[in-house]
Amino acid sequence: MEFIDPAIEEYSRAFSDPESTLLKELDRETHAMILQPRMLSGHLQGRFLSFLSKIHRPKLILEIGTYTGYSALCLAEGLVPEGKIITLDVNEELETFTRSFFVRSEFASKIDYRIADAKHEIPSISGPFDFVFIDADKRNYALYFDLVIEKMNSGGIILVDNVLWSGKIVDVKAQDKSTQALRDFNQKCLDDARVEKVLLPLRDGLLMLRVI
Repeated sequence: MEFIDPAIEEYSRAFSDPESTLLKELDRETHAMILQPRMLSGHLQGRFLSFLSKIHRPKLILEIGTYTGYSALCLAEGLVPEGKIITLDVNEELETFTRSFFVRSEFASKIDYRIADAKHEIPSISGPFDFVFIDADKRNYALYFDLVIEKMNSGGIILVDNVLWSGKIVDVKAQDKSTQALRDFNQKCLDDARVEKVLLPLRDGLLMLRVI
């Protein structure tokens, strides 16, 4: 499902800052070599992630779901000088490809890339987190939220991707487990007084949460 007319999206990209040469190469190589390239954040969403990170100036970012590293590189652009991003993924097959771009980045020393199951890894990370980006297996979104919420700094940002799930979220005929898990998660966040929230129809839906 297209939420925005492709011509409008292209116009929006044209009037946003360009992605770096490295990010452009990563986008191109992901589409050429990796399965499911639509999972990549891409130019417009990537600039949005970078923009938010630069506004917030986080010291510690946690990313759940690295894929090929595009979003991690964008988020790293806003880190304070002593800051770092911990990015977690379970896909060992992508590790060599993803690390090859991280090591070439100016943010290489700030990126802590771990092949690990977030359910088990997050409890071992002390935090506190200033910014969390959740973009992994949809059925565990509620669990990831529960694992990070008590480790967030006041005013911290939790950003959650794919919360509109290609429009299936509002399709009453869509009753698969992932869609229902996302409906339940969105409602869970709406009912949680610990966070302010706004859901943006950017790309596949971004839910922005600010910890009170």
